[in-house]
Amino acid sequence: MKNILQKMFEHKSLSRDEARDILLNIADGKYNDSQLSAFMTVYLMRSITLDELSGFRDALLERRLQPDLGDTDAIDIVGTGGDGKNTFNISTASCFVVAGAGEKVVKHGNYGASSISGASNVLEQHGVKFTSDSDRLRRSLDECGVAYLHAPFFSPALKSVAAARKSLGVRTFFNMLGPLVNPTLPRFRLLGVYNLKLMRLYKYISQQEGVQCTVVHSLDGYDEVSLTSPFKVSKGDEEQMYTPESLGFSRAREEDLSGGDTPEEAAVIFDNVLKGEATKAQHDCVVANAAFALATLDQSLSIDDAIKRADESIWSGSALKCFNRFVTLNS
Repeated sequence: MKNILQKMFEHKSLSRDEARDILLNIADGKYNDSQLSAFMTVYLMRSITLDELSGFRDALLERRLQPDLGDTDAIDIVGTGGDGKNTFNISTASCFVVAGAGEKVVKHGNYGASSISGASNVLEQHGVKFTSDSDRLRRSLDECGVAYLHAPFFSPALKSVAAARKSLGVRTFFNMLGPLVNPTLPRFRLLGVYNLKLMRLYKYISQQEGVQCTVVHSLDGYDEVSLTSPFKVSKGDEEQMYTPESLGFSRAREEDLSGGDTPEEAAVIFDNVLKGEATKAQHDCVVANAAFALATLDQSLSIDDAIKRADESIWSGSALKCFNRFVTLNS
């Protein structure tokens, strides 16, 4: 690790194979937390390269535990996190809205490392017990439309850096990796990123992999469609800029999307969204993200019609029904 750090402090980058080997060593517990922290900090001071991101991803996928969920076409809806905005669990709520609209979601998530409440935190608040058992996961997917993959159960390297990430409390390159290493490699994905450079890297990797992927970034720094600013959407070979108003939404303020100060507070907001009792800004933000997921699953669906489907999923009670069934099956 000393030699690796010296190389990186000299502003040199890693080859794809070097990045892969380092992540395999991390997975094997060969570095201590101080070494890991130093290594992760490098990527706060410079951008990650495509070779480095691809090599790290290669290692995580090579060592992953891959559950058997059958051949169902499903989507993952996930952001990088690390945008420093401390929003409520927008992506996770969007998953159940998409399921309520009749689609399948295989969500890959983790505890919050740089935020109050990650996907795993909010689900645990409801008594959910995580599992790597394929039969249980498949039943959940079949009966409520959502299977949840708690990242440390499927990627040993993520588990081995959990303490170092939590102690740092800031964004690391593992935030960039999370959305790319869903162990089931779903064919459809809605991915949120915190900057435009990462949008381009994600777009390139998804094209290499041949998946239907939509990447979103709000220009004021959110790793999702926040409706607080104009936002860019990359889908296939196309990139398009939207404003909240162009889709019929009011512009939100940053404080409107706050996840609160505790996982308990974030869970209350999450519940209110699915019950149809959230504020307009909270509701609209989840609907917007769910709509882009629905439009990713069905290329013929206009974004306006996708918004209507997502809205109906909440107001009809379907999203809440899916979530309640999910909790029953996974507790």
